[in-house]
Amino acid sequence: MGVLLCKWWMTLWITLMHPFYVSVTEIAHDASKQELQVSCRIFTDDLENTLKAQFKTNFDITKPANRKQVDDYIATYLSQHLVITLDGKPVKLHYLGYKVEEDAVWSFLEAEKVPVPKNIQVKNSLLYEKHPTQINMIHVMVNGERKSSKLDNPATLANFKF
Repeated sequence: MGVLLCKWWMTLWITLMHPFYVSVTEIAHDASKQELQVSCRIFTDDLENTLKAQFKTNFDITKPANRKQVDDYIATYLSQHLVITLDGKPVKLHYLGYKVEEDAVWSFLEAEKVPVPKNIQVKNSLLYEKHPTQINMIHVMVNGERKSSKLDNPATLANFKF
């Protein structure tokens, strides 16, 4: 019992002393709907603190007094820090909304009338301005084939060929 408690304490201490900053972006192409579906998972406190600093305001992302305003903050921030290019052409992503799940915020975007891409470039700099040790994981799924990449701050570009 003492060993388990000691391991738990060390894990907690390491976590508090060396925070881990990571986001996950998932991109999936739905050929039947010709849609690109994008979701971003970002730790709630990291996203909220970044948005507060950028927009110089105070709010609670989990229980916002003005949900539309928070949606606007997130949509603007994502449009500035997440750019997807398909076969050399930038994609116009439409922000759909967000949901809070445990300690993270899932944000959802989509693009319509998107043919099956052969080359996907993702520019992702989410939270880089706030966290020098930020890691952004990217998973892309096209025609049932999944590819992944990891971007360590300051790297911003990931390329995928299908």
